[in-house]
Amino acid sequence: MGYTLAQLAEKVQGKVKGNPDLQISGLGTLEKALSHELSFLASPKYQSQLYDTSAGAVLVKSDEVAELVNNAIVVANPYLAFAKLSHLFAPATHGWSGIDSTCVVSKTATVAEDVVLAPNVVLDDDVVIEHGCVIGAGCVISRGSKIGANSTIYPNVTIYHDVTIGANAIIHSGAVIGADGFGFAPKKDGWEKISQIGRVIIGDNVEVGASTTIDRGALDNTTIGNGVKIDNQVQIAHNVVIGDNSAIAGCTVVAGSTKIGSFCTISGGVCIAGHLTVVDKVHITGMSMITNSILEAGSYSSGIAMEPTSKWRRTVARIRRIDDMAKQFAQLKQQVNKFLEKVDNK
Repeated sequence: MGYTLAQLAEKVQGKVKGNPDLQISGLGTLEKALSHELSFLASPKYQSQLYDTSAGAVLVKSDEVAELVNNAIVVANPYLAFAKLSHLFAPATHGWSGIDSTCVVSKTATVAEDVVLAPNVVLDDDVVIEHGCVIGAGCVISRGSKIGANSTIYPNVTIYHDVTIGANAIIHSGAVIGADGFGFAPKKDGWEKISQIGRVIIGDNVEVGASTTIDRGALDNTTIGNGVKIDNQVQIAHNVVIGDNSAIAGCTVVAGSTKIGSFCTISGGVCIAGHLTVVDKVHITGMSMITNSILEAGSYSSGIAMEPTSKWRRTVARIRRIDDMAKQFAQLKQQVNKFLEKVDNK
């Protein structure tokens, strides 16, 4: 489907510079976009690419930058405008309709009339699927779970019992929601499993990435707030609470009973220990290890950033000598203090 430049500008409250009737039928980067595609300039460091781009039009932030291309849409935030327009050009994600004959649906399940159940979906007793939902092939939704309106569950997602997922959710393939948390009591001959009695409660407009796992609570619930975005291969342990509109990048691990505030951003590969509190508006950079609560908003980091291997080896060698250096410093300080005492006594 194509749109005129004027139609696209109207959808993002932008201003057209150039030909308002130009037909746009796709999106692309400044480097690779074609003459029928719309691109965007989100950072000034890429402005030089405007001189060579073949894009039919570009989303830009100012009239001055718009003068560098033949056609543009001037908007306050080009990247956000691009995000909004991307939905117009996204291909259909499935070709299913209705309820496939291979599905297994409990007699006590409640399924809205317009719901799509792809092949081999299993709905257990008392499951509720609200209107507009698409449940992909091979999904299993266990007893008493509820999926809110207009949600998309991609193929091969497993949702355990008594899980609640809000409206407009997107759950990607391989995700497991509501599995038992890691709860065991030690005993003489091994471990006694602790039954995980809590639930998982997920708010509206949440996206959960592929192969991400969200464990059910031990007693209280694991709770994911509205608007939370969770990337692929993230582990959310039992009784974790994540506030509204926080975002967590891939391969992050959040241990049990930790509370993360609203509007937090957690970069990839972060490890957050259990029973901690992270307040609102905290940013944690990649590969950080969080072992204490964060009680003030701001950016936090740990670990050693990349550097040439030879320099990294020297840095690590010095770190390993820190204890010895600290002892030497303490001894030197004692000697200096003794010397100063002798000088004062004279």
